[in-house]
Amino acid sequence: MSISPVSALSGITSASSLGASTQVSGTTGSTGSSFANVLGSSVDSLQALQSNADSLAVQAVTGNLTDVHTYTIAATEAKLAVELTAAVRDKAVGAFTTIMQMQA
Repeated sequence: MSISPVSALSGITSASSLGASTQVSGTTGSTGSSFANVLGSSVDSLQALQSNADSLAVQAVTGNLTDVHTYTIAATEAKLAVELTAAVRDKAVGAFTTIMQMQA
C-alpha cells in the first residue's frame, strides 16, 4: 500500500530554502525586498487564505460545495496562518521589549 506525501502549504517557505547567510545591515535583503514589502505580502497572503476559507464556508452553507474536505483544508490553512502571524508578532514585540530594556 502506497502512501502519498502531504504537500507543503502554499505561501510558506521551508527553512532549507532560505540559505545559510542573510544580510543584516541595511533595509533590503539579498533579493532586494524590504522588510515592509515582505510583511505586506505576508499579510496579503493571510487575507487571501481567509477570504478563500470564507467563500468556501458560504458555499457549504448554501449547499453549493460538493467536497467538504476542501473547506476543512482551507479553514485549517487559514487558522494555521493566523496562529503563525500571531506567534511572529509576539516574538517581534518580545524582541522590541528586550531591546528597549537594554537601552534603559
